[in-house]
Amino acid sequence: MTQQPTPEFSQEEIPVETERLDVAELGRMLKDRRGKLSIRKAAAEAEVSFSTWSRVEAGSQPDLATFMRLCAWLAVSPARFFNPVVEKESSPLDQAISHLRTDPRLTNDAAARISSVLREMYEVLARDVAPARPPVACHLRATSVMRPGVPQRLATALSDMHDELVRKIEMGEL
Repeated sequence: MTQQPTPEFSQEEIPVETERLDVAELGRMLKDRRGKLSIRKAAAEAEVSFSTWSRVEAGSQPDLATFMRLCAWLAVSPARFFNPVVEKESSPLDQAISHLRTDPRLTNDAAARISSVLREMYEVLARDVAPARPPVACHLRATSVMRPGVPQRLATALSDMHDELVRKIEMGEL
């Protein structure tokens, strides 16, 4: 077998960008918007419980319905609170090699040799598969049993999320 050059970084080091809800920003905006208004009054205006408002303002993550009510009360798009976060993606090959490196029965040299053989075998035997991009779909069958106004707010949130995804695709971020 011929020795293949080792890539500069492994698959587990390739960052994958995802998004997370910025609950700290949500809490800060709630506190700023309510100003001198009591938490009880602000919570009543937003149609959430006092305790839920208090937890979210302190940095806890709300459920979807609460999140939508709070965004409506703040008069901001839900997309405003989603920030990109870089995470590492690990391939099955890199996971196997990682296990080999931590095996106490193998020396570093033995683990490196087995890893090299695995990489060579993988390169020869693995098929090139175009990554499937499943379409995003959402079926709202339960809208008839939701509280009044919730389907419309949910539709607005989904529309905002769709627009943000389209924007990111057009910018080459996705």
